[in-house]
Amino acid sequence: MRTVWTMGFVAAAALSFCFPDFIVFRFTQAAIWSIALMGLVILCGISGQFSLAQAALFGIGGYGAAILGAHTSLPSYAGLLLAPLLGFAAGYGVGRIAGPHSLWTQALVTYAVVIAFPQLLRWRPIEHWTGGVQGLYLDFPTPPTDLLSNDRWAFLMALALLAAGIWLAHNLIDSRAGRALKAARDHDFAATAQGIRAPQARAAASGIAGAYLAVAGCLSAWQFGFVGPGSYNFALSVQMLFGLVIGGMHSAGGAILGGLFLQFFPDVTAGLGKGYSALLYGVLLIAAMVAMPDGVAGALARLAAWLKLRGP
Repeated sequence: MRTVWTMGFVAAAALSFCFPDFIVFRFTQAAIWSIALMGLVILCGISGQFSLAQAALFGIGGYGAAILGAHTSLPSYAGLLLAPLLGFAAGYGVGRIAGPHSLWTQALVTYAVVIAFPQLLRWRPIEHWTGGVQGLYLDFPTPPTDLLSNDRWAFLMALALLAAGIWLAHNLIDSRAGRALKAARDHDFAATAQGIRAPQARAAASGIAGAYLAVAGCLSAWQFGFVGPGSYNFALSVQMLFGLVIGGMHSAGGAILGGLFLQFFPDVTAGLGKGYSALLYGVLLIAAMVAMPDGVAGALARLAAWLKLRGP
């Protein structure tokens, strides 16, 4: 399986040199979505938590890179090192508060976070750093060679970070820590009886998810060259949850499929008008939850297993 993954990423990197920059730009955004959804796979699928704070964690990565570029002389790439640290710290803090409670309480706590985050960015005492309502502009990091355009270099970076993120996630899920997260997800009391500290495990999962989301936010800020309070709102959190449900919340394949869906499905609904587009999103979400409870990735896995049983 690892060989298949490696071949897929190498093929994607090679194919990026065969397409014009505007197409590469769109696939870069799909890869960025996939990194963010990989964090939600760990948070929601593996540890069994519910979150609406992902837009805030996504924005922390973007604003971290923008503030470094605007107020320090550090190189742009330092933002990519700072983002996972900020994301982990923020995610861990949210997880410590919300993790020990029920899903309803987790929803309320994380909803409060995502609602408060844009207001915090406009707060007058820190407005000098965040740019307030005007936001901040930032420059894209210089590619290592003139042979690479900005769009192609952004895609290669996003693809490499997605591959590293999937590798780390697979190792986490298959490790003792991953089994502890699943045990805490499936049954709190049984996990506690086995010596697993469920609140700490959930907080750690929330921190790891925050690191993934912040890295994705940093890449997205570089790609668009701007961060603003209105970019990281409740709608963005719901959009990510939508991609997670459609793609599948229990596997890396689901994160990739969800990322592709979030990037390219709006093209299908764009011609229907804004009202019909929202209606189609809602209908599709309900249909996916009923027909594919494990998302597209789970449906494809069941289909592959069925075909294997019918084979000679």
